[in-house]
Amino acid sequence: MNGTRDAGDTGHDDLSEELHFSDSEGGDSPDVGAGDYSTRFEELMSDGEDAGDHEENDDEDEEGGFIYSGVDADPTGGYREQLRQVLGADHEEDEIEEQEVERSLVHEVEENERFAATIEDEAGHVHVVSSPELPPMSPKEPISSAPASRVPSHIGNGAPTRTPLTRPYLHPSISRLRSITPQPSRTPSAASAATLHSHLHESTSAVPSHFSALSRSSSVTNLSVHFANDQSLRTPAHPVREVLRWTQLRIIGEHIYAGQPSKASSLLGVQSSGSPTVLSANGLICIGTDTGLVLVFDFKQTLKCVCGNEVAEKNVGAVTALALSFDHTYVAAGHATGHIRLYDLRSPKVPARVVAPTTLAAVASGRQEGHLVGSRIVSIGFVAGRHTALVSADDSGLAFYHSLGKVFFVDATDILRILGKYPDEDALDGPPTLGHRLRRKRLRKPTTILSMAPLPLGTCAHPTDSYNLVALLTPIKLVIVGLKPTPKTWYRRHRQSDDEEVSPKSRFKGTLAWFPSVSLTADLSSASERDSKKSQMNGTHPSSTPTLAYSWGNTLNLLKVSEDKVVQAVKDAKTGKINKVEVGRIVFDEVGSWNASEDILALQWLNVNQIIVLTPSAFEIYDIRTFKLIEREPFDAWTLVSPVLSHTTNGSVTYSDAVSEVAHSVRAYKGKIFLLGQHGVQVGTLLTWADRILSSVSDGDFLSAIELARSYYVGEAPGNRNGLPDDPEKLKAVVGEKMRELMVASARYAFSEERLVDATHVTPDGRGVDRTELFEGLVSTCARACMALGDFEFFFEDLFGYYDNNGIASIFLRQLEPFMLNGEIRHVPPRITQRLIALHDEDNRPDLVERLIWHIDPDCLDINQAITLCQRYQLYDALIYVYTRALQDYRSPVVELLGLVRRVQQWRRQRAEASPSLSDPVDEQAIEPVVLNAYKIYPFIADTLTGLTYPSEEPLPEDEAYKAKTDVYTFLFYGRSSVWPEGEGGKLVLTSDEENGIEPTYPYTRLLLRFDPEAFLHTLDMAFEDAYLNDNEESNGMSRFIIIKILLEILSSPELSQEERTFIHIFIARNVPKYPQFIHIQPSVLHSILIGLAEDPDTSTREDRQLAAEFLLSAYTPHEGDRILELFKQAGFYRILRSWYKQEKEWPQLLGTYLEDPDLPRHDVFTSVDEVLKTSKKANKGKLPQAVRDRFLESLPDLLHSDIANTAALVDEHLPDQHEAACHALGPDDEHGRFLYLQYLLVSHLRKSAEDDIALPRKPGPSPNVPPWLRQAYVAMHCQFDPSGIIPALRSLPRDYLDSYEAARTCEEREVFDAVVWLVDREDKPQDALAKAESFDQLLSTRIADALASSDEQAADTISDAIHKLEAVAEVAVSICLERSQPTSPSDVPLEDLWFQLLSSQIDSVQRIASCCSLEALGPSECVPTDDPRMQREHQTISALRALVHKTFTALMSVSSTRAVSFPRLFKRLVSSASATKAHVSKGTLYAEFRTILTGMLESFRSEGDMLVITKHLVDRDVADTIAELVAERAKGWAPSRGVCAACGAAFVGSKKAGEAEAEPKSEPVVVSRTGAIYHTRCLPPGFHANHANSVH
Repeated sequence: MNGTRDAGDTGHDDLSEELHFSDSEGGDSPDVGAGDYSTRFEELMSDGEDAGDHEENDDEDEEGGFIYSGVDADPTGGYREQLRQVLGADHEEDEIEEQEVERSLVHEVEENERFAATIEDEAGHVHVVSSPELPPMSPKEPISSAPASRVPSHIGNGAPTRTPLTRPYLHPSISRLRSITPQPSRTPSAASAATLHSHLHESTSAVPSHFSALSRSSSVTNLSVHFANDQSLRTPAHPVREVLRWTQLRIIGEHIYAGQPSKASSLLGVQSSGSPTVLSANGLICIGTDTGLVLVFDFKQTLKCVCGNEVAEKNVGAVTALALSFDHTYVAAGHATGHIRLYDLRSPKVPARVVAPTTLAAVASGRQEGHLVGSRIVSIGFVAGRHTALVSADDSGLAFYHSLGKVFFVDATDILRILGKYPDEDALDGPPTLGHRLRRKRLRKPTTILSMAPLPLGTCAHPTDSYNLVALLTPIKLVIVGLKPTPKTWYRRHRQSDDEEVSPKSRFKGTLAWFPSVSLTADLSSASERDSKKSQMNGTHPSSTPTLAYSWGNTLNLLKVSEDKVVQAVKDAKTGKINKVEVGRIVFDEVGSWNASEDILALQWLNVNQIIVLTPSAFEIYDIRTFKLIEREPFDAWTLVSPVLSHTTNGSVTYSDAVSEVAHSVRAYKGKIFLLGQHGVQVGTLLTWADRILSSVSDGDFLSAIELARSYYVGEAPGNRNGLPDDPEKLKAVVGEKMRELMVASARYAFSEERLVDATHVTPDGRGVDRTELFEGLVSTCARACMALGDFEFFFEDLFGYYDNNGIASIFLRQLEPFMLNGEIRHVPPRITQRLIALHDEDNRPDLVERLIWHIDPDCLDINQAITLCQRYQLYDALIYVYTRALQDYRSPVVELLGLVRRVQQWRRQRAEASPSLSDPVDEQAIEPVVLNAYKIYPFIADTLTGLTYPSEEPLPEDEAYKAKTDVYTFLFYGRSSVWPEGEGGKLVLTSDEENGIEPTYPYTRLLLRFDPEAFLHTLDMAFEDAYLNDNEESNGMSRFIIIKILLEILSSPELSQEERTFIHIFIARNVPKYPQFIHIQPSVLHSILIGLAEDPDTSTREDRQLAAEFLLSAYTPHEGDRILELFKQAGFYRILRSWYKQEKEWPQLLGTYLEDPDLPRHDVFTSVDEVLKTSKKANKGKLPQAVRDRFLESLPDLLHSDIANTAALVDEHLPDQHEAACHALGPDDEHGRFLYLQYLLVSHLRKSAEDDIALPRKPGPSPNVPPWLRQAYVAMHCQFDPSGIIPALRSLPRDYLDSYEAARTCEEREVFDAVVWLVDREDKPQDALAKAESFDQLLSTRIADALASSDEQAADTISDAIHKLEAVAEVAVSICLERSQPTSPSDVPLEDLWFQLLSSQIDSVQRIASCCSLEALGPSECVPTDDPRMQREHQTISALRALVHKTFTALMSVSSTRAVSFPRLFKRLVSSASATKAHVSKGTLYAEFRTILTGMLESFRSEGDMLVITKHLVDRDVADTIAELVAERAKGWAPSRGVCAACGAAFVGSKKAGEAEAEPKSEPVVVSRTGAIYHTRCLPPGFHANHANSVH
């Protein structure tokens, strides 16, 4: 362990030496205990005296006591001073007052104690390092998750593979020459888009890497823990953020909590100090105990004195309130019995003054005021700077002001009650014993004083100091009393109603604290606050306003207190003169309020701007300027000491209230938080920005320190900003300087020679440790820091030099690259960009080279290197970027790309002339990248002519954009071939497909048109929108009109392809109307263009040409109208024709355009035809013109083929007499089409749910325009295509719409027997209908019997079809009988005869089939052999027929309760009839069949009856349970014995008698007594409430 400590110390020595942490000039190493925070409090918390002064004046201090001088001495070294050389002393100016405390909290301990503490701390340190719960001191994830060389990039040659004939630049949905609506925004080309959206390093910022792995403090043991496996290196750690740094005051703890008395206590004569109860810490640390003693320590943890003695304090009880005077010379203690004692620290054995409690009798006699005997003192304090002026409050709600003066050397105590009232009950005389006192349980009242505090004196005088203000807080109000010049209540604020709606526990939670007037230094106060606060004393430094912070529950409030002078007229009583006197008055300003997360148990001021509050689970720190939570640290408040916890044993205080009374255990003094815990005393410091940075540096984690400094610099750091200026510029100046120094120190240490060969690079087994990620993290962290600073001198000069000199420049370059690609770092020195590009060149990654080049600022490029690489690897995106951005040369890229275009054209010519069998796939693959790169000329020209950079499409500067447009226009539209580069050495830029071929006029325009006319003219269309072409002087003679003239000249060339002509026509036709003020073309030329658009045979561009023609017609009217119309018909320009015919009111032709247009959606066809028919009818006096009629009839086959339903709607609406013609138009074989046509017209409920999308409105009901023979035909077709739906269809038609006889005949011919029965019954002939059903049953049963006897393969289908028809007939027949069985049905026909006729017919069918079946088939299912198909078929058939009879009997049973039908009589009749008519059947067989039918019925009824019985039992059980619950509920409470008043006899709920009008109900309260008697409230007998304390109202 010693070895570990030595290694750690040595490592920190090196770090401190490198960062100049030490103040020593000779470079001596720090003390052995320098890193032990808890043992260096003498240096950290000295109270204005250095170590030497302490030793010399120690005796004097012992004799004269501690006197606060108010002067801070210079720091002598320690925790803060370690940061002086790196972070400077600026951050400490805001804590000058806190330094006074921080430099003197620990005295010099003996050597063995320090050594033991050091060992203990080191052991804890090793444990923390190896703990898996804490972040490992290992490097974190690098910037990118993969090496830069493997990052995919889709740019240039890496674009998706295309065939040589594809167009990578344009898609038909993008081209501005197509018929779609042109998009306002530009879409990059496929090739350029791949470059624009190339994948960068998609990773978040690297988490800071711990440099602890590099420092020598990381021992071999630690390294083996952290670098044993690679997974631990790559696991990002998220350490818990430290807010408060706590230190145990172990020496004080030994005095207070040790079991044996210490040596110092023995010398002072104290045998047992007792358990601590309360704490006071302002200049000295005072701790009260339960034995009534007060122990006083200085900040060196030296026991200065013990106030009181065991004999004198045994009857005063525990100390429950404690206060130290302003000059640290007197201590006031309040006790649990009501006693108050004042001690002079120069003679602490005996109290200087004693205030004894009084009794109610003494108070009543007027002899004495004060706290009552047994009242616990809850608060005490000194008034202003006086030693003998005290205020105190007790737990009964009384508060007093004590003036402890002397008159003629005799104690003269003046006590003034400032709040509360004495209790009404007489108190017992004499002082009760302690045990008796504690047995009284005190209930908490609204008048309980939760907290009290006098306004202390600050470092600056304030007018309010002269008023001696005292704030008192109760559960219901805040009171501020002024004691001078005369006692007066200055302020009273009652708790708001919303504050009172809290839980009972929160109601009695409240605390308050003052912050006095202090001098505001430049760093501590904001600029706005300094401007608003004027000097209070002779124009010196501004001072703060006294502020009171108080809380109720979890609500925190702020109240500022100031003085306002007013002039009053005062009349002199003696002279009678009126004098004007300036009188002061206190002004209170409610600043604001906010809520904490939980109830506030304690509240203290850290400084003028920050408040710390203690809740049950955490410390929370708030900034009063923003009213926001800035820090939070979990803390268990129950670990603190409560002075009333012992009172819970006898019930005087509840435990929940006692454990939360911890306000006396929390004190803040000059930025330090002192806590009195159950197991020790500790002091906490709020970590500032400098503390956090130093913490990371101390751990060797320089990267986290730099990153944290950067977060403070840019305003992203969480938590407090203590120590930082409010002015953003000053803050950046302070933090920026420290950040630079941290980067310099980190780089020096990381690359120091000693560190590069030390043990941190070797594991215990002798293997090396990879430090790549740490060096990567250093680059990324410094890069972000330099970006925030806006200064890269250190980054590119010093830091790169370190990496380059040590042979790891590639690490630096690869970490730099993501920042360049993201655009975060644009300006990089050329020597570094040269190295980075060369690095990718060595890795053979041209895609990364190209991506990198066009992300670098042009001024940072090595032009020669970039152009050479781009030409070698054909990186044309990057090459264009270099030419245009670095050289501002816009012609060279055009020349380069035109060369590629010429190569592709030559290849196309050779391929076209060669035989198809000689095509070489390898040759196609070789030309493909050339095609892709050649197509980049179009986006480049488009970007340049619209003033954008390529390929990033950022706006060009105005001057550069003008020059670029001029160069490109002049070169492209030059009339002959040009020489490039200009001057000597230049060569002609040729375009001919043959070598040494003839160059035409405007060669470059023709070449681009020949290569891809659509892409080129699309580019020009975008360029036409630019203001450069507005015929002004700046365009150097180039305009839209000149370009159009050039295109017209090219158009006259005979060698032009049809595609080129088409797109030139489209381009001119669309741009002439857009720019009429700039483009003036002769009508003859426009006429020829219009004809050219119409005569083009290419159907793929028909819609595009039609749209162009529409554009042109908007600006030009042709003179050959008939010829143009004929051409438009041949071209299929139906949209133009419709506009023309509609204007000329040529309705037949207009109708034809809708019918002939193949691109018109079906929905639009029918709505448009309907609109044309309506319009033409309206124009022809309500009659459809004959020509339109004929044209429509001609198109009927096509319309019916498209949509039958919509066609039927059109015919029925406009040609109602042509339904027959429409049906014939469907053709002789389309019966189903005719059925759908008629179904749409006749069945209304099917119209909206048809399969077709019906767009036209429908009329209700069947169409009256359908001729009768078509109606009958509809019935026949319905029987053919949908026999099961014939009855609903017939039911929807009116009775007189069809001939029922003919319909029945038609249905019978097509064997839809159920429809026949239904039609006959609809004529009110139920017997005839049942007779029909009987005949159909006989027919079908005979067919089934024949099929059973036959061995034909179709027999099974015949039987199934017949059974389905029998079931349908039975269903209709049963419905007829049920309908006639209803009570409202007319009884013309005997009802029993109808049921007999139906059942007799069905039973005959069963008997007919049974006679053809074997005996086994007639038996139960289990008796039928499964291997006999014939017998199985017979059994299934007879079972189906029996089921029909069963259903009929079931329906009969549902109506057999009527007197018209008797089931026994009907059954007997059926048996008799069967016996008489079936002579060929034996009676046994006949009866057996009836028995089977009846047994099946009874079995069904029995099962249904069982289900009903089970359901009844379940319901009965549920009802019983519900009734039992209701009875139990009804039995609750006191039920009245009867419904009348027991006194007056009037009924509570009156009954209305016959003939009386209904009276308005009267509401009168009643009272029910526990005896059951009930009364009106006005009728209560005397003394009712006394005898019936419990009653229900």
